[in-house]
Amino acid sequence: MLTVTNLTKKYGKQNAVDDISFHLDGGEVVGLLGPNGAGKSTTMKCIVGLLRKTTGEITIGGFDHLSVEAKRFFSYIPETPYVYDLLTVWEHMQFVAQAYGVKDWKEKASQLIELYELEDKKSKLGRDLSKGMRQKVSICCALLPDPQLLFFDEPMIGLDPKAIKNTKQVFKNLKEAGKTILVSTHLIDSVESIADRIMIMKDGQIIGNDSIENLKQQAAAGGEGLSLEDLFLELTKDE
Repeated sequence: MLTVTNLTKKYGKQNAVDDISFHLDGGEVVGLLGPNGAGKSTTMKCIVGLLRKTTGEITIGGFDHLSVEAKRFFSYIPETPYVYDLLTVWEHMQFVAQAYGVKDWKEKASQLIELYELEDKKSKLGRDLSKGMRQKVSICCALLPDPQLLFFDEPMIGLDPKAIKNTKQVFKNLKEAGKTILVSTHLIDSVESIADRIMIMKDGQIIGNDSIENLKQQAAAGGEGLSLEDLFLELTKDE
């Protein structure tokens, strides 16, 4: 579904992403963990085409990641939610439905708006929404086209506890439907219960890429008693 090969992103002489390679299979939920500045958001922005990679190859569904064919496969929820100032919440849904050619979209849009408790905000303009509301609209817009691949960059930031719980359930439903999800976060508990696999980044490199149990065994003899937080701190500590 997603293949990243020797991806590098330089800013001047600094490698924000340093020659990383990985792939995501269909139906897999992968957590991308790392401290601030590790390169998580830069990696994701290079994949979706918001940043120009320095070197490397990225394919989505077998197509180059910048092609229209690839863009039909995925949705992206950025760390800082972007909405259109002069579109209402409902008009955002209509816009996405038209852009992706979604048929009979109104029922699904209504279900998503109800799930994220936005019914009373349907006619509110984007500029009048709080950050948390913008994040909810961003997630609803991403889910509406029913993409095969979803990129979530810090999806829980700004959400209230009920919305976080609902989003975790959405992840599980998407996984059961065979969708592929890459979740970038430093809120470790938000992915521990849903991820099949964890990739840990530090200084622009992937220093761990395996199931949680296997990574725990690598981090400590036997791995007994290690939480995912312990594992993360062990793998990312300074030498």
